[in-house]
Amino acid sequence: MDVIFGNLDLWGTAIRNTLLVFVLGGILALVLGMIVGAMRVSPVPVARAVGTVYVTLIRNTPLTLVFFFFVFGYSALGFHTRVEPLILGVLAIGIYTATYVAEVLRAGINTVPVGQAEAARAIGLPFGKVMTLVVLPQAFRSVVPPMMSVFIALLKNTTIAAGFSVAELAAMRATINDAAGRPGNPMEVLLWVALVFVLMVFVLSFIQNRLEKRWRIAR
Repeated sequence: MDVIFGNLDLWGTAIRNTLLVFVLGGILALVLGMIVGAMRVSPVPVARAVGTVYVTLIRNTPLTLVFFFFVFGYSALGFHTRVEPLILGVLAIGIYTATYVAEVLRAGINTVPVGQAEAARAIGLPFGKVMTLVVLPQAFRSVVPPMMSVFIALLKNTTIAAGFSVAELAAMRATINDAAGRPGNPMEVLLWVALVFVLMVFVLSFIQNRLEKRWRIAR
């Protein structure tokens, strides 16, 4: 247990940064994914084309390359304002994960009976309100399991941020190893990091089960 209690300050910073990247990146992915998902089923051809190009381009690009662009590429484009690696990591993982959120939502939207949207349009609701008031609330109920799988993948993808100067859990092995007088060997650190991720995934799975039970009753 020395690897934990002898490095509580480092563990606290690492867990905090991991949760920040996960939560903020998840919020960005959810908001952007809802917009892109709506564009993918929009009756406007231009909106559908933009949504398709975004999903195809970003989803087929390795996440590591997306991180490279945000961490190193943005300064090469002439932006000289310094941005914290944590913020760049949130942007990279949020924009990347938004493509998967959009596709999950698109699949959920397709499960909503067409008559629901047609009835909403018949009473004069514009496309935006049809989506936000009628279609998306029903779509969310049907996509809880795949959506939680996306967020579990997002949580595990936060480890890539360790390679871009973000002091999160995946960086703990190198951080403790490089710090003089810190207890713990690399294998012990990696095992504890794995356990922390298992616990966090367990929490997400618990939330998934609760949402499924609640919304199953709500139907």
